[in-house]
Amino acid sequence: MKRTITHLADGRELIYFDRRDDCDHSARDTRDLPPRPYASELRYDPLMDEWVAIARHRQTRTHLPSVEECPLCPGHPGSEIPSDYDVAVFENRFPSFSFNIGAYEQVGGLSEVRPGIGRCEVVCFTSDHDASFKDLSPEQVELVMEAWIDRTAELSALPGVEQVFCFENRGPEIGITLPHPHGQIYAYPYVTPRTRQILDAAARHSGGDLFAAILAAEQAGPRVVAANEHWTAFVPAAARYPFEVHLYPHRRVPDLPSLDAAERASFGPVYTEVLRRLDGLFGVKMPYIAAWHQAPVTAGRDLAYAHLQLFSIRRAAGKLKYLAGSESAMGAFVNDILPEQAADMLRDVTL
Repeated sequence: MKRTITHLADGRELIYFDRRDDCDHSARDTRDLPPRPYASELRYDPLMDEWVAIARHRQTRTHLPSVEECPLCPGHPGSEIPSDYDVAVFENRFPSFSFNIGAYEQVGGLSEVRPGIGRCEVVCFTSDHDASFKDLSPEQVELVMEAWIDRTAELSALPGVEQVFCFENRGPEIGITLPHPHGQIYAYPYVTPRTRQILDAAARHSGGDLFAAILAAEQAGPRVVAANEHWTAFVPAAARYPFEVHLYPHRRVPDLPSLDAAERASFGPVYTEVLRRLDGLFGVKMPYIAAWHQAPVTAGRDLAYAHLQLFSIRRAAGKLKYLAGSESAMGAFVNDILPEQAADMLRDVTL
């Protein structure tokens, strides 16, 4: 793998990951770009014990451009990426978190305000605008994995970063703003609420490693969708979404950089099989969110177990599962599909 670091016209970092050593990334970004926005402000919610980022500059971010104007397709005048690439990672032009600190005033009451330090990056999985993650070759998936690993390690070392989150949003139903196959990475200045809740549950578990116990139970049950020597993909027993699959490595590791070479190489075949099964369910592209759960930078690393959560809000060919009153207001999920049925449906897809 060849790793090349360069910069965009406004100073943001751009990193190329290539399979060949002869790739030429000497092309420069010559656009006249506006100044980079200041970091969001974080406001503390005392009722929920959570931080909320207020990022006003994101209102102006690019929204569903044409193929000719896609900022992730290389080489044209509006592109964020000047030269062709295998995998490219760059700092988001409209970040939720950054180190470009502005002025922040307290709002009074019980809500503290502080700068939203951190970093947000865009990960372009391929230069092919019409591709999907499920279409990537095993070698390309390994390269994406190496980019995730590289960025997790680099971002975890930044001052003030407490957690690194790699994810992909796919499909207009999810709310994507760019259709080009890509994901994102958030480097948060706090440990996210879901991670805190998971780690608290792991700490309370009296029977050893909670994640290992879940994996062992699922491997012996009816909800496995795909597996190989190093990974198992299964529908969780208490799935919140109509189609939800978790991918666990068979060895407990806190984060992606801790995976060994065999585990990194064997992830792609299982994951892309699951994605193809999702797309084959109803004959339409399934909207989904793919979320890597990794250990925080410092807290809870002895409890965490890196794994991927994949879920879709599509419950039938022409129907979506909306997160309405119970889910959105109370955080109490009601699923429309029996998890065992969802696993059967996914396994029955002809690939």
